[in-house]
Amino acid sequence: MNAGSSVRAGASCGDEGDGKTTPNKPTATGVQAAGMRAVAARMVAFYFRAPVKAFFRGRIDYMGYARAINPHVQEAARWSWRATTPAVLVHAIRTEGWSFIPNQVLPPLMANTVIGAVLYTAYLHSLSELHLPSSYQTKRTYPPPPPTTTFTAGLVAGAIQSTIAAPFDALQVRFRTSDILDGKYKTMWHFASHKLPSIGLQGVFAGFSLSLVKDSLGAALFFGTFETVKSQAYYHFISRYYGSRTRDALLESKALYHDDLDGRPVIKPHYLIEPMFLLLAGLSAAVTSQLVQHPLTELQDVHYRRLEALDFQAHEESRPSRIMGRYYHAYQKTFHQCKRLTKLHGGWRRYLYRNFWMNTIRQMPSTSAGLIVFEIVRRKYAFDTEQVIISHEGAHILLN
Repeated sequence: MNAGSSVRAGASCGDEGDGKTTPNKPTATGVQAAGMRAVAARMVAFYFRAPVKAFFRGRIDYMGYARAINPHVQEAARWSWRATTPAVLVHAIRTEGWSFIPNQVLPPLMANTVIGAVLYTAYLHSLSELHLPSSYQTKRTYPPPPPTTTFTAGLVAGAIQSTIAAPFDALQVRFRTSDILDGKYKTMWHFASHKLPSIGLQGVFAGFSLSLVKDSLGAALFFGTFETVKSQAYYHFISRYYGSRTRDALLESKALYHDDLDGRPVIKPHYLIEPMFLLLAGLSAAVTSQLVQHPLTELQDVHYRRLEALDFQAHEESRPSRIMGRYYHAYQKTFHQCKRLTKLHGGWRRYLYRNFWMNTIRQMPSTSAGLIVFEIVRRKYAFDTEQVIISHEGAHILLN
């Protein structure tokens, strides 16, 4: 059999009942992966002195109020352990009491977890619909989904995530720490319950177009790159490394046994190769997604500064068509303002990609950790199937 041939004893899809296996708890997979992702991000944040962003970019900063009441942070002095996330959190609890956790920290944490769970779950469901082998929830999907399929599944998942996250985005943009410090709002729950009705549906979805494009394309590149490096690149590497007759000595020394039919050795790849590709996939996904998300975030930051003024104008308008017209013209004003900023920074590329590598490098460790957790949890809920063996000219490669 020539190199690149199909599975010899593939991931069986008909081991039970009528020969079909339904997806197994994709929602539980998404929720657990999102929760573990939040924990991993906080652990990495301790080393970077600054909050590491959530799966892509944290929707709501749960440490904003804690930093605002911390004198060590406000003094902007040189870094010390008192400025780390755990120390800032301890200071806030000592100052405000244990009620600080459920009142100020828990709401944004829950919001970020929900948004992450929606992204993971939507991606798993979309991939299952677009790629039949992925719907069987086996520990190893073979053949793996092509890049176009994972890109499309990520695109759909990002769009769903952006829609669900719109109210949280609206709250984050309009949140001011001074509102709580001055007693205007007592807790984050109070702020959310007051602000959402006041801005209305048009305020919730103000700036949604930019968020939709950023989240959709970012997730598409993110998952597409991750799956391509994790699967296609990994299979290609082990096929080239173990599947050639020119490595007879290596194949004989690494062979588990020889096939009874053709005498070819059956090789199991070194156990470190796949984790290395998994880590590389996470790093690559962080970079490629940032290529889209970083410049669009710069545009969003400019556009979001107009929203509070638009909220006030919307309350003064009685005709919905005029309200929507104001939000539409806000995009035009944002574009003109960005054009002026590009002249100050020396062009669009320099303006949109300023601080690109610093922000991307900060996200890499937590992003890779999150994707590794995602893959582990996904396999945890997968079905046990027959061993996957790829047959090549020089050997049979055992994947499980």
